[in-house]
Amino acid sequence: MWKDELVEETRKIRDAYAARFNYDLKAIVRDFQEQQRRGGRRIIRLAPKEPSLQPETKAS
Repeated sequence: MWKDELVEETRKIRDAYAARFNYDLKAIVRDFQEQQRRGGRRIIRLAPKEPSLQPETKAS
């Protein structure tokens, strides 16, 4: 069976990260939220777009 090195490395990193939190999903989410807060980036929330009543047409 063929193995993708990038996929294997990603899985290894993901597993090591989750192990730091004893695979506790709530703890992992709290860590991600803390990282996001420390990042200092501004979060922009856009209003949802209204659905179009016209069917989409493709330009030819």
